[in-house]
Order: sequence, then structure tokens, then C-alpha cells
Amino acid sequence: MRCLFFLLVSSQLVAAQSIAPAALAALPLARPAALEAHVRYLADDRLRGRLPGTPGYQLAVDYVVSQLKKNGVAPAGERGTYTQAVRLRRAFIEPGAVASYQPAAGAAQSLVVGPAITFYPNPGQAEVAVADAPLVFAGYGISAPELHYDDYAGLDVRGKVVVVTRQRARQFADNERQYFADLRTVLETAARHGAAGVLLAAAHAEAKLPEFPKGLVSALSPDGQVAVSRSYAAGPAQLVGSLSAVAVQQLFTGAARDTGQVMSTLRAGQPASLPLPGRLSARYASRYHDVDSYNVVGKIMGSDPKLKSEYVVHSAHLDHLGVGPAINGDSIYNGAHDNATGVASVLEISRLYASLKTKPKRSLLFVLMTGEEMGLLGSAYFAKFPTVPPGALVADINTDMPTLIAPLLSMVPLGADHSSLMQEVKTAADYLNISLEPDPEPAQNRFIRSDQYSFVMQGVPALHLKYGNKTADGRNNLSETVQQWRAITYHQPQDNFAGGTLDWEAGAQYVRLNFLIGYQVAQGVGRPTWNKGDFFGVRFGR
Repeated sequence: MRCLFFLLVSSQLVAAQSIAPAALAALPLARPAALEAHVRYLADDRLRGRLPGTPGYQLAVDYVVSQLKKNGVAPAGERGTYTQAVRLRRAFIEPGAVASYQPAAGAAQSLVVGPAITFYPNPGQAEVAVADAPLVFAGYGISAPELHYDDYAGLDVRGKVVVVTRQRARQFADNERQYFADLRTVLETAARHGAAGVLLAAAHAEAKLPEFPKGLVSALSPDGQVAVSRSYAAGPAQLVGSLSAVAVQQLFTGAARDTGQVMSTLRAGQPASLPLPGRLSARYASRYHDVDSYNVVGKIMGSDPKLKSEYVVHSAHLDHLGVGPAINGDSIYNGAHDNATGVASVLEISRLYASLKTKPKRSLLFVLMTGEEMGLLGSAYFAKFPTVPPGALVADINTDMPTLIAPLLSMVPLGADHSSLMQEVKTAADYLNISLEPDPEPAQNRFIRSDQYSFVMQGVPALHLKYGNKTADGRNNLSETVQQWRAITYHQPQDNFAGGTLDWEAGAQYVRLNFLIGYQVAQGVGRPTWNKGDFFGVRFGR
């Protein structure tokens, strides 16, 4: 026991020696009461769930702007303001969509919209039609010759509709599988090969086809074009839809191999692409509802004459789900944990930086983003069109629902293992005596489901700190408690401030951890780098 105590003390001493004393002196300034006050306001019913484009979201914008000003943070948005405008387009499928299948022989067959086929609204083209388009099956829709796998190898899909399965490509490691399973990747790959459309084959016979009664949301660029979308790719692949298992069997009638054979080959790790004998005709229309929303951006300038032109980002999403179906008499989805706690953390982190007499060498950006719940839209827009010079972003430290329901004893640093950021994470965690744990659920794709992934896709190393499993009683079963909490609270009206489970001291410790990580990056001589051969670094790194 004495040996363990000595090791803990030694690691803390080493960590303390590598962090500037000024940064360590700022740690006691993290205030649990301030976090509580921020969450109390942001999760109040008056904000009506902070849905982008609503007065409630604007109240949240005004609040965080006022807090950044109070903390001494300068504006870093557009035209000298604290905001960056993001125009959001919600697209809906109009009634009257039709589809039919012409087999190689015989009469055309209707594909009934709803049970057999559904369509994704198209944010960039209001009218979508294909007539007598050839069909091809392209496996998982993956093109990765660098990984010795390519569903498109030897397959001509130009002007054709590609059918891909949504079953998991199990031969890939977690990182690769996360990336290739992302619908955006599937659509961009098909468009790059010249496909006229993509049909997503249901992964299971009993799977219900997706429908979009609330529409799908994309972000538009200032010229009105689709700039960011999770369900649309610019190019020839305009038709996007989903097929039932029965409809897939219909399209495979008369093919050189049946669905059982091709799926068996795919599960064995080999491509099984082939032309399908029939042709598809389809027509549908989309209608749009556009609203203006905002990212909030503030900055604290660095102290080094050269390095202050580079920025370390502390980010969190400001939006939530608005008002929806009532559950137990409550219809306001307040989002106290998701993500008022994350926004409160960033506000308090900014105050710690502002308290420093001498700022770190690099500058800091504090970005509170819109549209995360709609598909990481605000972060993707900011990362693609930053309000600072392109290439100036060196790292993103994202805060999304840290789940502050128990003392903060361990953390999962999602994404840190892809880059040199892991060193700053280890140093900060050692100093604060916080254990680090691997992702317990890599199959959940959590790394690509939060805003840090938007920065990764622009080549910026990023991380997202989530709760760990360690508990004060030694049972180390916090994940069980969190799962129970999530089942009744996550994305429900029950994610409230009043009556919610919130550990404010854990929040203050979370602030200290994120601040120490960001400070080290901002103070470091070199920019963070991707690990050699890292999948995301190879794909996106500059």
C-alpha cells in the first residue's frame, strides 16, 4: 500500500513539474456554484429545449455571449461579433413519391413507398427522378484499396443506382468500421464513383425502414448551397433511399448470385459486388423550411508573437431537442446534462484562462455550437468555415454530456489515442489523480457521434472526455449506474435541472481536467500531431 501511495505521489510530482505553476494556481478558481447557475439557466423551461432557430435557442445564445463578455473573452465570430450565422435547412419528403422495378423479363413491378422503399429528403435538389436506371450491388459501399478492400473494384456504377447493405463490415477494426459505416462516407464514396443514387438495404429482415416525419437537417453555405449534411453528398448521387429485405430479394431475382451467397462472401471479408438484372424508376420531391441559427465564438489571445496565430478550441454544443411528445406530463426536452453541463464547463474553462496574468503561447477559442442534435451541423460548419484563418486550428477539446452524476475518479479520453494529445491528457489526469480507461463500448461509435469528429474530418486532432467506471466504494461499476440513468433520462424531458442528478464538484473537477489539457497544448512548442499510421490521421491529416 505504501508503494502504491509513493507511485501516485511520484506521478503527481512529475505531472506538476511539466505544467506551468500559473496554470496549477488557477485550478482552485473552478466554481461548482457557477456551473450550477449556468445549467439552471440553460435548462430552464423558458428556453423551451434550446431548439435551433427558436426564441429559446436565441436566449441561450444571448446568455453565453453575456457570460463570455463577463469572463473577459473577446469576440471571435463574424464581423467583430460573438456569433457565426449557420443557415439550417430542414427537408421533408412531399406526398406522392413513387418507385417501380423493371425486371429483366416481364412487366414492371411497383415498389410500394413505405413498406418496400422509403426516400431521404434531398436538401440540394427539390425534384429527384431516375428513369429506367441500371442497378448494381456494391456490398458495404466501401472503397479502401489502402486496406486491401474495395467494393467498387471492377464495378462500373456511373449513372446507375447502387444497392449497399447496412450490415456491419466486421473485418475492419473499430476506427475503420466507424468511418466506413457513416452514411455520409457511403454516399460520398458512391458519388465519387459516379452513381446516380444509393439504396440502403435493411440489415435485418425485421428492420423497419426509416421515415422522416420531422425531416432531415443540413447546413447551407452563404451562397445557398448545401455545405454540411449527414444524409446528402454533392454530385451525381441524388437519389437516396432504403429498401426492405423483401424488396432486396426482388431486385436480386435473376442475378448471378443470390443474397445468401453475396452476404456469406461479405462476411468472409471478401467483396461480392455484381450487376443486378433489373432497372429502377423513382420520383419524389422535397420541401424545405430554412431557419437561421448561430454558433457562438470567443477568443483569448496567446502571449507568443508567432504562436498566438494558432488556436486551441474548447467546444460544446448549445442546442437540444426543443419541445416534443410528453412523457409523464412533461414535453420540454431541457437537456440539463445534454448539453447544458458541457456549455457550463466551457464557460468556466474560459474564466480560468482569463484569470491568468500571462496567457499561454497559443490563443484559445471557445465555441458553443448549434445543430449537434441534428447531425453535428454547427461544428461541421465551423470546422469547415472557421472564423479564424484556415489551418490555424491545432486541436479541439470537446465537451458533450460529461454525465456528472458521481465523483469524477476516472475518464475515457475518446480520440486522444489517435494523436499526441494523449500525452497532455495523461499529464493532466495524473496531476488530478484521475484514472484513464479505454472506451468500454467501441461498437457504439461514440468517437464519430460528437462534435469533435467534425474537427477530425478537417484534419484537426481532437478528443472528447467521457465518464469512466471508477467509483469511491471500489466497486467500479459506474457504467451500470449511468446506463440505468440514461434509460430514463437521455433525450427525455426528464433531463431536467430540477430533480436531476448533478454532482457539481465532479463538474468542477471536469473543468480543471479540460483546462489543464488545453493549457498544455496551448503552451507546447509544437502542434499536436497524428500518430504515425493512424487511420484518421492518414484519411484527414494535413
